[in-house]
Amino acid sequence: MKKILFRTTIAATAFVVFGFFSTPGTAQDINWDSVEGKQITLLYPGQGSWEWALTKSTHSGAAKFRQGKKCNECHEGEEQDIGNLIVSGEKLEPQPIERKRGFIQVNVKVAHDGENFHMRLEWTEQGINGFPAMDPDYETKVTVMFDDGTVAEAKRAGCWGTCHDDATGMASSSGSELKKYLSKSRVKNTRTGGGTNYKTDTEIAALAAAGTFLEFWQAKLNHSQAPVAVDGHILKSRDENETPAITVTSQFQHGTWVVVFSRPLEVPGDYRKAIVPGKTYSFGIAIHEAYAAKRFHHVSFEHTFVLDRGDADLVAKSR
Repeated sequence: MKKILFRTTIAATAFVVFGFFSTPGTAQDINWDSVEGKQITLLYPGQGSWEWALTKSTHSGAAKFRQGKKCNECHEGEEQDIGNLIVSGEKLEPQPIERKRGFIQVNVKVAHDGENFHMRLEWTEQGINGFPAMDPDYETKVTVMFDDGTVAEAKRAGCWGTCHDDATGMASSSGSELKKYLSKSRVKNTRTGGGTNYKTDTEIAALAAAGTFLEFWQAKLNHSQAPVAVDGHILKSRDENETPAITVTSQFQHGTWVVVFSRPLEVPGDYRKAIVPGKTYSFGIAIHEAYAAKRFHHVSFEHTFVLDRGDADLVAKSR
């Protein structure tokens, strides 16, 4: 197993563990030390949007990207340099935040128990003091978005395909509150995004029935409180479910977070992706740290997982 090194950037903190489980004997019984992980680097994207990436005048790789190249195919290994450049304010960030770091390294592991899928994320916190309280209720939020191969943007760019130039705080924002969305939910898309040119409810329903949406899981975190689990989907907008299907455990010790998402392999109802053997799933990770909100997060490029066996970044084996 690879040895993962983390940089501790704040003083040791008292050991706090919180968790919720739908049934006994699931994630807490997995020997995570026996599961091989992947180190994934999240970068600070500033106002880098889906439309920005498609535009030759702003992105030198736009032509290749339009032809179907994936972000990782050109930029894997460059995440730290890209994030450091953007967070400095030199590019794509008109509102640089003092001391904000350009990247976060997250160790990711996956497993399943025959009934539930589990994803474990571990990263070192920079520290939360001295940063603007954009979201004063939560010190940190970690989100996973995933797709089952239906959404082309997810296969090429992870959650970047939901980040548009007209979303709140982005370069073409008109001041309206636009959340994440998929371009196919709009009648027309331009360099500035799709705006509120929504397709009809019937057309949106047809897209949903065809699986054209991303499912997301989120853990809202504070050092001394139980995690808050949220899940939902992204199509016309970012919409949360009234009752989450996921459960979350969190642990914060010596400056390091460990968060485990658990969800049944199959969940009845709309806007759920069944997790089954034989499919390759694309996913992206986002972390809002130090009370950050909206676009002021760190994000990964696209990565993949499979169940039991297959060609992917991570293989969820039965434990």
